[in-house]
Amino acid sequence: MHYVSPLSPAQQDILRHTAMRIVTARLARSEPALGQEVVQYLLDSDTHMWSMRRSKTNWFRAVGCLSRAATLARWFDGIRAWTHPPTTVLVHVLLVAIVLCPHLVLPTVFMYAFLILALRLRYRVRVPHNVDPRLSYVDVVSHDELDEEFDGFPSTRPSDVVRVRYDRLRALAGRAQTLLGDVAAQGERLEALFNWRDPRASGIFLVFCLFASFVFYAVPFKVIVMGLGFYYLRHPRFRDDMPSVPVNFFRRLPSLSDQVM
Repeated sequence: MHYVSPLSPAQQDILRHTAMRIVTARLARSEPALGQEVVQYLLDSDTHMWSMRRSKTNWFRAVGCLSRAATLARWFDGIRAWTHPPTTVLVHVLLVAIVLCPHLVLPTVFMYAFLILALRLRYRVRVPHNVDPRLSYVDVVSHDELDEEFDGFPSTRPSDVVRVRYDRLRALAGRAQTLLGDVAAQGERLEALFNWRDPRASGIFLVFCLFASFVFYAVPFKVIVMGLGFYYLRHPRFRDDMPSVPVNFFRRLPSLSDQVM
């Protein structure tokens, strides 16, 4: 039923707190009795409440997940910079093999995944994980941040303390606001190409699309992929340190940032 007629976020929140109160009342009559704060912690019913400690935890969790992608990007950048020429030559050979035999791409990827999982089987965790204080940043949290986390809603702290916390939150939200503005600007620049906000840029893009359609129609796709791959992996001696023409062209496209007050 919840798939056919889904509950709204407000209704889900009401249902969650109602279930929490029922469980709290039931466990309060048990022996030994459990307090309300213990039940709330076990049910994790206040995850939507603001906490500087949890924000740091989630941020470093995201950084930890993206660290492998960053390591792969640095490795590929080293290949593109020819820091280890034999590896770069091997990547060229791999590119040719992928272009000439594209039907082997997916079997190779899944075989690599199978080998990685098989090698990591012996290192699997054999006991359940407990609460990690280091991951939760409990050992480095300040007294003020801990007091803010256990504060109720609405706040019961003095106005001076609330003002300091509000200013700290404004500084943190300002960074998120700037990041959201940058992300929105990239999408607006892409829309500007098709909306003729910059007639010269849209005209250049129009001619490029016409030329690209003829090229992709006349030249085999394998030749195009191989040519682009070899061009991207060319030696730094044949590469300029300035930003590429497509990146420079995209950055100069207009956005709505200049219209925001």
